[in-house]
Amino acid sequence: MIILGTILIYFSLLLFISKMTASSSNNESFFRANKQSPWYLVAFGMIGASISGVTFVSVPGMVIDQNMAYAQTCIGFIFGYILVAFVLLPIYYRLNLITIYTYLKQRLGIRSYKTGASFFLLSKLTGSAVKFYVVCMILQRFVLTDFNIPFPITVVSMVLLIWLYTYKGGIRTLVFTDTFQTICMFLALLLIIYNVMTALDFSISETFNRIISDSHSTIFVWDDWFSKQNFWKQFLSGVFIVVVMTGLDQDMMQKNLTCKTLRDAQKDMCTYGFAFLPVNLLFMSLGILLMMYLSKMNVPLPASPDELMLLPVAGGMLGSGVEVLFTIGVVAACFSTADSALTSLTTSFCVDICEQPKNETLRKRIHFAMSVVFILFILVFKVFNSTSLIDAVYILCSYTYGPLLGLFAFSLLTRRSVNDKFVPYIAIASPLLCFAIDTLSMKLWNYKFGYELLMLNGILTFAGLYLSNIKRK
Repeated sequence: MIILGTILIYFSLLLFISKMTASSSNNESFFRANKQSPWYLVAFGMIGASISGVTFVSVPGMVIDQNMAYAQTCIGFIFGYILVAFVLLPIYYRLNLITIYTYLKQRLGIRSYKTGASFFLLSKLTGSAVKFYVVCMILQRFVLTDFNIPFPITVVSMVLLIWLYTYKGGIRTLVFTDTFQTICMFLALLLIIYNVMTALDFSISETFNRIISDSHSTIFVWDDWFSKQNFWKQFLSGVFIVVVMTGLDQDMMQKNLTCKTLRDAQKDMCTYGFAFLPVNLLFMSLGILLMMYLSKMNVPLPASPDELMLLPVAGGMLGSGVEVLFTIGVVAACFSTADSALTSLTTSFCVDICEQPKNETLRKRIHFAMSVVFILFILVFKVFNSTSLIDAVYILCSYTYGPLLGLFAFSLLTRRSVNDKFVPYIAIASPLLCFAIDTLSMKLWNYKFGYELLMLNGILTFAGLYLSNIKRK
């Protein structure tokens, strides 16, 4: 009952924040928060929005197989955020865009514009629904198991709540709810770490020394070029992941475009970009501490890395207080990701597909429809209940960002035009060709592409656009 009461209080606070921030709302406030968002609130809230509930569970478990090599990717993130701040944001602010894909319309043509927006909608809807489904399953398994609440009721209730506190205020409300949720997530993370330290009888200095001296604290991999954890693969992938999945993603950029000035937006972008490395180091440090705790309790390491967080923390080994903290952390990370996804999906569909940015009635209908589709996707995943299906959706999402990278790279790095009618076919062909190359490389050279597949996808799209080119007169 304590956990359920905590969730209800948490939801009530979100609705209160929504009520306080959604007065006199219209499409301008829903889409762009009237461009009045304080940059420091956006920066802090974006940390939570970028860490999904799945990340909250998965990153600690990475240390089992990969040590702390993920930090190499996080270092790349920093440089990626700098590129977004000083290359892409100036363009978006100069053109005063509501959605970033409008740039493709002005630069390449209507089909390029619709193609970019469509790839975003497909990727964001499926990817966010899978993440939300996984978190709902975790809550159902570890938190709500004693209440016999049917899974569909859990899903509908949680999505309905997100709809309730976003349908009116939109992005203006999210700037404040994300700040609140990021505070909750950090407090939960820090208190979980403190509880694990207490269970291990470690002081702060001893904890630091134990983590540093542990074999799983290794960060850099320089010598093995075939390893997915090689520094340059991880670093460059981190740069491109941020450029594509933040700079070319309406969901991640929408809050940044609500800042008053370009300078404010750049400060916000760089601030939370630098914050990513220490935040993820905390998650990975928790993973090492949990491994030490399981060793102390003579419990073998779980077969699945995700279970490293779930078994001792959500499973009750560390006590009911830690279970409550875990629930708060996961719900905060999950909601701050899902609410911005629904808002950005609504924004992109209204502005990019329907091209009616001022129609409030249409916006409200689309926002509700997106919530319904979101629920349906989650319930479909539950019906199939297949890990392979979820993996397939994640692979699909990773492939769909490649054409966006190619489209924007071509637009920014060249002054050439394209044959606009071929763009949709190029955008579809590039991921398919990537899949074929990845399959062949595994069979011929036993080489499996990792994050670098995104770069290959972008290059193929770029080449296709170049070949379709018709020179300007």
